[in-house]
Amino acid sequence: HSTEKGRTLGNGSEVVSNIELHAGKAADRIVTVSYAMKDELVKLGFPKEKIRVCHNGVDHEKYNPDTIKDEEIRKLREFYDIKEEEQMILFIGRLVGVKGVDRLIMSMPNVLQKKPNAKLVIVGLGDLQDYLQNLVTTMKLQDSIKFRFEFIPEEERILHYAACDVAVFPSLYEPFGIVVLEAMSMERPVVVGAADISGMREIVTPCGDEQTGFHVNPRNPSDIAWGITSALENPEKTEWLGKNGRRRVLSEFTWDKIAENTISLYE
Repeated sequence: HSTEKGRTLGNGSEVVSNIELHAGKAADRIVTVSYAMKDELVKLGFPKEKIRVCHNGVDHEKYNPDTIKDEEIRKLREFYDIKEEEQMILFIGRLVGVKGVDRLIMSMPNVLQKKPNAKLVIVGLGDLQDYLQNLVTTMKLQDSIKFRFEFIPEEERILHYAACDVAVFPSLYEPFGIVVLEAMSMERPVVVGAADISGMREIVTPCGDEQTGFHVNPRNPSDIAWGITSALENPEKTEWLGKNGRRRVLSEFTWDKIAENTISLYE
């Protein structure tokens, strides 16, 4: 799912890294959650011939927009003081450096130039909470960015996806990204970090008739803003991207499909 070097951006424990490498060499087979992860392991010296890829999945029946009532969405948006005509941008995840939330905040001035009614909701816990709050204050974005420092239960997470207009995950390192599948299963367009080690590239179709969202450089706030404003260009496009996303989930990322792929690794 991740490596010590990757999840710490190279600042982790050499002891843990060595344990991972020795375990990989001793294993009969190594299963990774993405081709991006496979490439990372090969570069770190793991035996390429042992590595197989099996993506994660999502419960498409639970993450289904048809299960959410309009009144539930209205109440949640009201909780964040987001009006019906305003666009809700959502981030859910750990508030740590590798998730790129600071760059997402820095992207908001550019977003607001094109979408002045946009509001960013950031939900999660992590070491950067104080830093991110101070960043919002320094940039005078308090009216446009709302924090919720909590680990919310799954039912509430599903409701947040239903209430938002676009979900954004600008990770600097993300071997897979289940939250992306969750948002897509809820028919929401997604904007994802696609540089370096990013399994999200394999989930999100960035162009063409089956486009589900946008790939961006997570280190570049202007590029993140481009992805967000492109997804919110007009309601018809936003809806089209979202419906494409759920179709892709149903085609490639249901747990039944993932189970079949997992079984094939042992045959």
